[in-house]
Amino acid sequence: MIIDERKARKEFMTEVAKQMMTAARTAPKGKGIDIIEIVTLTDDDIAAVSRQMLQMAEDTGMKFLIRDSENIRQADAMIVIGTRQAVQGLNCAYCGYASCEAKPQAVPCAINAIDVGIAVGSACAKAADLRVDSRVMFSAGWAAEKAGILKGCRQCIAIPISASSKNPFFDRKPKEEK
Repeated sequence: MIIDERKARKEFMTEVAKQMMTAARTAPKGKGIDIIEIVTLTDDDIAAVSRQMLQMAEDTGMKFLIRDSENIRQADAMIVIGTRQAVQGLNCAYCGYASCEAKPQAVPCAINAIDVGIAVGSACAKAADLRVDSRVMFSAGWAAEKAGILKGCRQCIAIPISASSKNPFFDRKPKEEK
C-alpha cells in the first residue's frame, strides 16, 4: 500500500488536534478544579471565526484582526481553549481585588486565566512534539468567544495548526483592508 502524505495530512492533523486537546485536558489545574473547555475547529468553522474577526476589525478598527483572519484560513485545524468562569474562593488577590467577594463579576478570576495558559502551553508542547506548526492567537480565541464557539466560556485562546512546507504562522505582515 502507498500512502501519499498530502492525501493523509488532513486525517493526521485531526489526530494531532485530538492529542493536543488531551494534553490541554490533562494539564495541571489551580485547586485541581477542571473548568476548561476545549474544541477543535476545521474548514467551515475556521472560516466562520475568520469572518467574525473581519467583522471585529470593522467594528473596532484593529487592523491586526484582518491579518489574523487571513492567517487562520491557512490552518489545517484550530484548537480553542477557554474557561468557564468560577470563583475559586482563594481570596488570593491575584485578580487585583482583596477577596473573591470584592471582585466584580465582569473581572475574570486570575486562577482561571492561569489554567487556560497552562492548558495552552501543554497543547502547544504536544504540537511541537509532533513537529506541527502552531501559533497561540488571542485574536482568534476572542473571535471564537464572540461567536459563541465555547458556550459560557471566557478567556478563549485559539491555536491554529498546520503541516505544510512553510509555517504559515511565522512570517506575518500586517494586512490592510482592500
